[in-house]
Amino acid sequence: MKKLLVRLQYVWKLISLLLLTVITYVYAMFQGGFVSWFLFYSFLPFACYSLLLALYPLRSFKVTRTISQEQFRAGEELKASITIRRKFPFPLIYLIAEETLPRRIVHLNGTDSARRILFPWFKRTVTMEYTLSHMPRGEHQFESVRLKTGDFFGLFEKEYSFSLFRDFLVYPSFVAIPYHSPLKRYEQGNTQSNQKFIRDTSMAIGVREYQPGDRVSWIDWKASARRNTMMTKEFEQTRSHDVYLIMDRMKSNVFEEIVVFTASTIRSVLKNGAQAGLVSYGKEQAVFSLHSGEQQLLKIYDHLARVDCDSPASLSDIIEQGWNQYDGKKALKILITGQVNLELVRKLEHRENGHLFKIFLIKDRGSKVTNEEKVILERLNKRGIEADAVFEGRFEEAFTGVRNSL
Repeated sequence: MKKLLVRLQYVWKLISLLLLTVITYVYAMFQGGFVSWFLFYSFLPFACYSLLLALYPLRSFKVTRTISQEQFRAGEELKASITIRRKFPFPLIYLIAEETLPRRIVHLNGTDSARRILFPWFKRTVTMEYTLSHMPRGEHQFESVRLKTGDFFGLFEKEYSFSLFRDFLVYPSFVAIPYHSPLKRYEQGNTQSNQKFIRDTSMAIGVREYQPGDRVSWIDWKASARRNTMMTKEFEQTRSHDVYLIMDRMKSNVFEEIVVFTASTIRSVLKNGAQAGLVSYGKEQAVFSLHSGEQQLLKIYDHLARVDCDSPASLSDIIEQGWNQYDGKKALKILITGQVNLELVRKLEHRENGHLFKIFLIKDRGSKVTNEEKVILERLNKRGIEADAVFEGRFEEAFTGVRNSL
């Protein structure tokens, strides 16, 4: 039905142009004189141009798109150029080129961010460049480029959309968080620490013969006297801790901040050589088991780029499902949420022995912790569960050991 209306409109405009031409000619014939013929001959070139434009096929154009880079982080700038090529240099007065953007990108950058008015005239090739200054996190598709032109009178306007599908991911932004284990434990994880000092001199597990380079303070004098040779204490080698991050995907006005903090923490943990995993429950459940390395980071970031706040279950319900299925009890569970309540407190208070939790309550920049949240956080800390509020813009302070003021 829509196509039929467009065709009828096109035919009506064509008939209107022919009628105007006939009217000016008839007027010149009957009126005579210089003015009437001057009016006819002045109108005739514009009428001929409009008629030729009506027959000129925009679909014969070749349109290509070039984007500055393959991968983006949220908030980064996208630069793109659209090149339009045509074989026949028909004089076009103007040409409006527009990239059809997804709604989320339009919301951040405005409706005119990827629209330009070009004046090609006889040029065979014209290029349009545009910049999107704020790319939102997520999976986005660029589907088409729309071209529009018209005649002097605005009587004929031609429009055609070129299908140029391109999809890409915008990964979450992250903050460089100085991370260290909040636990003073050994044999907790499976990965050896890659820190410079890997021995704890307070935990001797045996003795061995002295080797060049051993510190004098490591010498076991009693064992040396018994064996009549220099003996050195052998110390416990530290192990990096395993960490599971549990991201709350309930509807929240700080969900983007939750994603940023999750991405920052997982990056910091993996960069420190530890093993990390992620539990993300929403309409689609995703559980990334404990692994280390760059591949683990890329897989989790790929998930965080697409994730949305669509969880039908609360964080306390997820905890109740049990954690033994996620590589045992020894891993530290870091809960990242935008809201805390008494139900969550009760579930954590009745956790199984050996399960270790740490909670971060994510808050907007400039916001304050409510009295109810203060009471809940204090109650958790008294129960031996580290809980703290982390404010947007101060994520790097999360693991400094200094609690944010409540």
